[in-house]
This record gives sequence, C-alpha cells and structure tokens, in this order.
Amino acid sequence: MEPRIDYYKLSPEGYKAMLGLEHYLNNSSVEKKLLHLLKLRVSQINGCAFCLDMHWKDLQVEGESEQRMYSLDAWRETSYYTERERVALAWAEAVTNIRDGHVPDSLYEETRRHFSEQEVADLTLAVVAINGWNRISIAFRVVPGTYQPPQRLKKGEQPGVMSASPRPIVPSTA
Repeated sequence: MEPRIDYYKLSPEGYKAMLGLEHYLNNSSVEKKLLHLLKLRVSQINGCAFCLDMHWKDLQVEGESEQRMYSLDAWRETSYYTERERVALAWAEAVTNIRDGHVPDSLYEETRRHFSEQEVADLTLAVVAINGWNRISIAFRVVPGTYQPPQRLKKGEQPGVMSASPRPIVPSTA
C-alpha cells in the first residue's frame, strides 16, 4: 500500500488544529489509558490499520494487558473491563455509529452516572478526534507500522523533545 498524498504538508494548519485537539485531550479530565482504549475500539470499528497500530503501541506503553487489548472487540462478553470503561466504550460506539439510532437518552444517562459533564464532553471530543484521524488515515492510505510511541516518563522526569504526534512517516515520493 502506498500513501496517496502528504496531507500534513498540504494542509499544515488543519493538521496543527487536529494536534491541538490531541494536546487538549492528553491533558483532559479523562485518564490517558481510557482515552487510548476508546481510540483503539473506534479504530477497530472503522477498520483503520494505522490507528490500530498506533493505539495498540500507546496502550502497551501505558502498561495495558494484552488480554484486554486482544478482547476489546468483544468487550461486552468479558469481565476484563470496569463498569466505567464499559460505559465509555458503549458511549464511543454510539457516537461513532451515529446512524444506528443516534445516541440514546438511556446511554447518556448511564454515562452521566459514571462520568461528570466535563468528562462526557472530553470523551465525546476524543471519539470525534479519533473518527477524524481514522478517516484521514484511511482516505489517504497512511501506512501502518511506522508509528513509534513516546516512552512513559517516570515520576518527576521531564519530557525531552520527542515526536509523538500521529503524523505518519511518508516516503518523500508521495
């Protein structure tokens, strides 16, 4: 598979805007591991190979178990996920599959029992963001396997300069 275009060079301001949302989410009210779990699940639904690779690797850095990652597609059938995670996964699926009856009031009410209004807003922004990244990556055939996650910092350690953006490595001929 060859990438179609180098979208981040053609639309740098749009790309920066998407990264701005990611920066917000990384500092949001929702725990990082849960955000990556949602991003992996939405990427499964959308069939985005690049994003599946990325968020699998990000979850590994966060210390997520392989068992939970392997079983994510069948999360309803396992006992590996907390009630809070289950509600977040159901919310992410409903927002992603918006044509399947929109997002039911009953699911919103259940989500609010486990998440504050701020957290629901942040969960929703995370789902919106990963759906956008999935569509960009699929449309422009971003090559999976090129993403390298940042290493997890130890307590008190300061981050250095690292490239942890979702920007793929694209051959210069693209």
